[in-house]
Amino acid sequence: MAVPPTETETDTALARATCPHCGAPHAPSQEYCLECGGRLPGGGVVASLATGWRRRFRWYPGDWIWPAIVSLLVAVIATAVVVAATWSSGGGSTIVATGPASTATTTTPAEPTGATTIPEPAQPPPPPPPPPNGLIAWPAGRNGFTVVLESIPAGGSGRALAVARARAASTAGLPGVGVLDSSRFSSLHPGYYVVFSGVYDSDAQAEQARTAASARGFQAAYVRQITR
Repeated sequence: MAVPPTETETDTALARATCPHCGAPHAPSQEYCLECGGRLPGGGVVASLATGWRRRFRWYPGDWIWPAIVSLLVAVIATAVVVAATWSSGGGSTIVATGPASTATTTTPAEPTGATTIPEPAQPPPPPPPPPNGLIAWPAGRNGFTVVLESIPAGGSGRALAVARARAASTAGLPGVGVLDSSRFSSLHPGYYVVFSGVYDSDAQAEQARTAASARGFQAAYVRQITR
């Protein structure tokens, strides 16, 4: 195993260095001979670095060490620059593509917060369907207008007579014919069975129905408000 030269031996060897062209002595860091101008072997920056290495570590691996160190430094600097640029442009986040781009979809804009939806006006419920005998009952809890066809006093056969007159009106084609007890309604005189046609929300609607009933032979018909 070779023993590395001592510092004294190294300095002595460097002091004896001579020009291979003319034999003139030269300093270790010279690159060209001062006598003949020829290029000196091992001169220049590499020679200076090699001399410093030998003085520091007592051994020298060879001139190849300097290109290797320079390449390593360049790689480290380039890596640092790339990392710094990535963090400054992307905020430190890295986007990794994991699959094909998703298909664009159309999104309906959200309704503004606090928007008020105006409800549609409530429609009056349709009149109840006629029972099997063709007559209807006045809707429970309902106030409105109707066409009174006839009022028959209660008692005796008054109920049966009122039902017979109501069936005749229904057969004649009048709509929504029925019989009600006037004693159950505050807007009517008590003690009568009232034969009526239709359940309407307004006086105008009831008047149109009265005109139609009059054309079918019920000239005595009149409009009346029905209130519970």
